[in-house]
Amino acid sequence: MADKKNYYEVLGVSKDASEEEIRAAYKKLVKQYHPDLHPNDKLAAEKFKEINEANEVLSDKQKRAAYDYEQAHPGMGGMNGAGGFGGGGFGGFSDIFDSIFQGFGGGASVQRDTTGEDIQINMTLSFMDAAKGCRREVSYTRNEPCPVCGGTGAKNGSAYKTCPKCSGRGQVRYTQETVFGRTVRVGACPDCGGTGKLITEKCPDCKGKGFIRRETKLTLDIPAGADTNSYIRKRGYGQASTEGGEPGDLIVVFRVEPHKLFSRKNNDLYVDVPIPFRTAALGGKVMVPGLDDAIPFDIPEGTQSGQTFTLRGKGLRTRSGTGNLYLRAVVEVPARLTREQKKALADAMESVDLRQFDKSKKYSDTLNALYGKDAY
Repeated sequence: MADKKNYYEVLGVSKDASEEEIRAAYKKLVKQYHPDLHPNDKLAAEKFKEINEANEVLSDKQKRAAYDYEQAHPGMGGMNGAGGFGGGGFGGFSDIFDSIFQGFGGGASVQRDTTGEDIQINMTLSFMDAAKGCRREVSYTRNEPCPVCGGTGAKNGSAYKTCPKCSGRGQVRYTQETVFGRTVRVGACPDCGGTGKLITEKCPDCKGKGFIRRETKLTLDIPAGADTNSYIRKRGYGQASTEGGEPGDLIVVFRVEPHKLFSRKNNDLYVDVPIPFRTAALGGKVMVPGLDDAIPFDIPEGTQSGQTFTLRGKGLRTRSGTGNLYLRAVVEVPARLTREQKKALADAMESVDLRQFDKSKKYSDTLNALYGKDAY
């Protein structure tokens, strides 16, 4: 075989071939050159090995990217020939990545997050407090950054030195020789725990931990419109970092209690209002509950139970806008009438044109169609 191999040519695919195309080409060639089909054929065995070698590289995104990089920058890591992919190993990968990252400080590094952990607490709000907004105080215990050492854990905040093992980077590189060649990974420095510093004298207040356990009280301004599972995030009020980073956040999650009258959907409010039978029939004024006060509303005559009316702008007033209040009429029919009241009602109904009871007429027409004329 040639000293320099082009793995795309080996598999018979283009340089921009997809993963599916590479997989299909590999399967086809494997069936063609499998040693079982060519016993004692050294050329077929060598070709089979070459096919697997090419697939091993091109089917892996990271290895393929490194291979493409070496093809575009020959001589940067000895990827070709016996010293690279073609030699049955992948020792050139670390060299390739070294050459990429040398301009950034001599080696690849991973940015570590040293921020402290977040704290989540739950808060229960009444419906009205959530709807109108309120101010609440919360009290909780957390790890606060030590005020004496500034969270460093070192006496006076300065009794530390740069870690010699990682040179203050907080990370070290681990190299391992495997069957695929040399692999490199980056991990936290075991000597300094990833801080990049070694404390020479511990802070007497926090005993070198960098934080102290303390009860924290905080006043929250809860905006109007808070709803169940909505939350407020207070930056820097979570746990102190154990590595001298920024504190985490406090997350207060709300649970809103149901109301006896109102229900809610986004910024809109819904309320069922009982309407006396007489008011529903003749019309009249009713009082509708609002967020701040009762609202007078004129019920038109002939109002039906379940009919909905809209009071615009009487819903929740939030930063995202103002909602409406929807009134659903619940007509109340008297349950107990005296003999005289029953007779008076019956006499009054005799003079009413029953054709105006549209729903009853449609209902009777449906029954008559189902069961015969005059069934209802």
